[in-house]
Order: sequence, then structure tokens, then C-alpha cells
Amino acid sequence: MRILHTSDWHLGRSLMLLKRQDELAAFFDWLLKTIEERNVDGLIVAGDIFDNTTPPTAAQELYYNFLGRAARTCCNNIVIVAGNHDSPSLLDAPAKILKAINVHVVGTPGKSPENEVIILQNRAGEAKGLVCAVPYLRDRDIRRVVPGETVEDKAAALIAGIKQHYANICESAENLRQQLGDLPLLATGHLFTAGGQTVEGDGVRELYVGTIAHVGSEIFPNNIDYVALGHLHAPQKVGGHEHIRYSGSPIAMNFCEAKQQKKVILIEFTGRKPQIEEIAVPCFQPLEKICGDLAKLTDRIGQLVEENSNAWLEIEYTGEMIVPNLDEQINAAIADSELKVTRIINRNSSPLRLTGDDTPQSLEGMSEEDVFDYCLKARDVPEEQHSELKQAYREIVNAIVESDANKE
Repeated sequence: MRILHTSDWHLGRSLMLLKRQDELAAFFDWLLKTIEERNVDGLIVAGDIFDNTTPPTAAQELYYNFLGRAARTCCNNIVIVAGNHDSPSLLDAPAKILKAINVHVVGTPGKSPENEVIILQNRAGEAKGLVCAVPYLRDRDIRRVVPGETVEDKAAALIAGIKQHYANICESAENLRQQLGDLPLLATGHLFTAGGQTVEGDGVRELYVGTIAHVGSEIFPNNIDYVALGHLHAPQKVGGHEHIRYSGSPIAMNFCEAKQQKKVILIEFTGRKPQIEEIAVPCFQPLEKICGDLAKLTDRIGQLVEENSNAWLEIEYTGEMIVPNLDEQINAAIADSELKVTRIINRNSSPLRLTGDDTPQSLEGMSEEDVFDYCLKARDVPEEQHSELKQAYREIVNAIVESDANKE
């Protein structure tokens, strides 16, 4: 039996004002091709199908279109669980209809453990494996509020509740396994494990009460042969365990993830022993953050233009020289190319502030030019620029004074 593990699609997500629809559609095309080429029997999607609880129509259309196409491949089992970004009720609504094409959706934890246990079958209807399909567990799903409890008490109760939930589901699955034979047992999860790797600005949220509620690998019972996790966007193992993994998101969600190799995980079972392979996902939309002075920015943009790149760029100007028309120069550099700039960060364009130990206690007695001169020095503006900037400043002040005089 071959299972493909993916997660964190975040359908409906945008990067600034740029839609990711085409990029995710290309990923789905690649995923379907991979399923066929690798003769995959089952697909597990470990949460965050959508980017928010009210996904746009286009995102839902992309989702259902993929499921319909996947159901016509060799993949006879698709298991989908909700993540913290998803609406459990939205995912659950068509669950009974989707089950007719062997798509099993668990948005809300079941009232009985057996409701989260799914039997994987081949085309002949024979049982080939079991999945404990555990979605993102919300606070209300796993514990009761106790009056007067501390933050530490709440965190301990959350972890105990998650652990007990897995214990109950896996016990139910084990009972079923004794009836069906020694089948592989998989489990899903959408949570933040202790030691999990993230990158700054990746949008991964703390799920409960901060890092104190990060769970350890010990919450997963030993009878699970593979744990398919979602929530963290970087593919990684948990606690050094080969069989407990995050597949990560299939596309870079922002520029912080731009250099991250995205993956899906292929698990092939011989009996109950998993053989695990990481499959690299192609980059369908290049992202690049360019930092530096004006020369470095324009040089790199020029290289990308020569390469006929269609990258989306984030530009961060960090030079000492003040460039008042930076946006215009960047737009001119990308003109007639496929490059798109999502935003330009100009570190020398933020308002000047009179701060620091040398800040005058009072502006009394200082002329406008004195204040401007102080600001130039406070911001370490190169000396060779002072004369030109002061002249421009004088012209602005004079224009304001003349305008006020004409009004009078």
C-alpha cells in the first residue's frame, strides 16, 4: 500500500494583492500526475485545506475539482481533516456525498472514537489499512473549563486532553485491526509539536496558550505506524522519529519560505513497516526578496530580466543614500518584463525622529535649518549629500512661506 501525505494547501490565500490560484492549480496537476506515476493507493491531507473559514468561491471550486479528478485516478482513498484555518462545518457539509467517491472528510471530532477511524480499501473492497483521522482539536473539543485555573493548569489540561483523544481513537482502531488483520495504522494531526521548526513571518499561529502547549511525540500511541501531521510549513520529522512527520505546505506561503524546498511524503508499507520517501515539489511561482543599495537592487533585477524570469519580488532598500524616487526607478527596471513587485520597503524613507542621547532638550532657539541639519546627522546621512539636501529643503521652506504670504 502506498500513501501520499500532504497538508497546508491554504486555498484562497493571496500574497499582498497577488492571487495564488494558478500556482495551486499547477500543484494539483503535478500531484495528480505523481499519484498516477507512483501508483498511489491513498492520499492524506492533514489540515488547512483553506486559508480561512470563509474561502472564496474560486478556492472551493479548485478544491472540488481536484477531488473529482483524484477520484478517477488509481488513488482509491482520500482522507481529509480540518486544520485551524478551516471551518469544520464547511468541510463536513458535503462529507456524505464525497464518501461515495471514497473521499473521507473529518472536520469535527466525532462524538465516538470509531467515527474518526477510516478503513482504507482497494478497488476490490478489501481492507488494506486504517487511519485515525484526527482533525485540529479545539479547546472545547478536549477539555472542560475549570474555575480558577491558571495558564499552566490550562496548558496541562490541553496536552492531557489531546493525549487522551489519541489514546481513545487508537484503541478503537486497534480493536478493529484485530478483526481485519494486521493492517498498517496511520494517524493524522494538526498541531504544533515541541521543537517544531518555523520561519519568521510564515503565518503559523500558536494554537492554544503559547509555546507551553506545544505537544511532544509521546502523545502518539506506539501502535501507530505513521503519523501524518499538518500546521508547520517546513517539511520535518518530529523528535527524530522517522514515522512522525510534517509534509509542510506545497508552495512558499511568503518570501520567508522562498528558499525552502517543498515536499510531499510517500509512505510505502510492506506489512506494517513503512518505507518513507520525500518527493520534492517543483516551484510553480518563484519568489525572491532582494535587499541592498540601489546598485545591488537594479543589478539583480537586470539579471532576472535577462533570464526572462516571472518571479514575484519583495524589494528592500538598505542603502545609505536617500533615494526619493525609489518606486519609479524599480518600476522602470522591471518594465516590459514578467517580473512583479509585491512591495518596496525603503529603510531610508521612514519619518525622521529626534531620539537618542544627543537629542536637544528643547527646540527653542533652533531654526528650521538647524533642526534639519540635526536630523541629517542623526540619521547618518553621508556628508556629501548634505549640501544638495539642504538646498532642496530651503526651496521647500521658501515655497511654503511665499504661499502663506500670498494667502494673507
